[in-house]
Formats: sequence, structure tokens, C-alpha cells
Amino acid sequence: MEGPRVVIEADYSVERLRLQARGRPTTEISSHTDYVILHFHGSADVIFAEPRQALQLGNIPSSRDLLTLRISPRLLVETAARLRLLRAGSHLTLRSTLKKVRDARLTEILESIEREIKAADSGWREIVDALVRQISIHVLRNHANIERSDAIELSRVGMVDRRLRRAIEFMHDNCQHDLQLADIARAAYLSTFHFAHLFKSLTGTTPRAYLASIRIERARRLLAETDLAINEVAAQVGYESQSHFTNVFKEATGMTPRAFRKACNTGV
Repeated sequence: MEGPRVVIEADYSVERLRLQARGRPTTEISSHTDYVILHFHGSADVIFAEPRQALQLGNIPSSRDLLTLRISPRLLVETAARLRLLRAGSHLTLRSTLKKVRDARLTEILESIEREIKAADSGWREIVDALVRQISIHVLRNHANIERSDAIELSRVGMVDRRLRRAIEFMHDNCQHDLQLADIARAAYLSTFHFAHLFKSLTGTTPRAYLASIRIERARRLLAETDLAINEVAAQVGYESQSHFTNVFKEATGMTPRAFRKACNTGV
């Protein structure tokens, strides 16, 4: 039996998707809170995205197999610290994002991950884990810059601007509730207007869009790791209506919650 199309672990996830040709001008993949690497099967190119960036893939003229690797900031930061590349007051940035980068070695490792998951032979999860950690080192060596910043810090939810840390952690802790902008701004000790302006200027997105991305990421993990009913998953990530949750989830991932759960367990 072919392995799962979606693999979710604590510090990374891998999705093997078949993108169908479509007339829509763009296909968007959001990086949410993770670093993302995209690779079309058979290509020597990859596309990187940093947390909160959205990838616009453009028109897809023919069906293509896409591998999406999401790596948590924690994994990259901890790897960089072990390699003595990162010190207090520094943070990671990727040199080139949202456009194709030629890297034959990286694509070779990504396709090895794809083969391991597809074959699902004994020990495949351990091999995939080792390959992802190898990719982390490769990215740090060849595609990352270590920059000094007094504003950026590592929190328990990833790399954040210290001015937004309380608000972002508040959103992560309370995404199951009906949060209003004023509630989130209050967590940052800012007025609603000042907070909304600051958040958009620092992250490139709105607080509401960021909250939606947190909810989708939480839902992905609940669907993959629990047997909760779809309506229960919806409730745990802040959606009273299962149909509304299904629509939002499909718009963000390209799959319904039910199809996503199935993809985490089978190759279908």
C-alpha cells in the first residue's frame, strides 16, 4: 500500500499533492508560522517562503506533483544553535524567497523523502526524520543569513517581533474563542488602531488573517493526530459552523477536512 500523502510531525510536515491544471490565475500556498520549501517533481528548482509569506504559484497549465515541506522555526533555530551559527540577539532570514532557486542537492533530498513516504517501507518515518534534519543543515549552510536584531526573538510560537509577542501568543492560546481585534490588541497593551497598523506593518498581514492561519494549522494537526469528529475539530479551532469550517479549510489547503484526514493515513 502506498504511504500517506500528508505526514505531520512535531517540528515539520510533508505534503505530497497532485495539482490539477486549472484556469485560475494563481494557486496560493500560505506558510502560516513555518518555513516552507516547495518542489515540483522532476525539477531541479525549489521555492522558499518564510513564516507569514504566501506563495503565488501562478497558472498551472498541466497536472504536476508538488512536495511541500514545512519546517518549524524551532527546528531551524535549535539546529543553528547546535552548529554555533546563532547567538542571542540574532535571527534567521532566508536569502531568496517566493521565487525559484536552483539547488540540485536539495531537490535530491526532497525526492528521497517523497520516495520513502510513497514506498512506506519499514522504518520510513525514521529515514524521513533524518532527511528533514539534513535539509535543515543544508538550508542553514546555503540559503540562510544570520542577522542581528534586538526586535526579533524566539518565543514558544516561533520567531516574532517582541512588540507583538504577547498578542501572537494570546492568539495561539485562545484561537478556539471568538476573538475580537480589541481583545488581541489588549494583550499587547496597545490601542486597537495602533495595534492593527503595527501588526500589518511588521508582518505584512492582518491580525484576523494571522489568526485564521493559526486555526488552520491547529486543525491540520487535530485531523492528523486525533479521531475527533469534524464538528469537534471545528469547535476546537473557533468555528461554530462545520460547513463554514469546511469551506475555510478547503480554501486554505485545497482539501476538505475529511479528505485531509484520509490523506494523512493513506496514499489516496
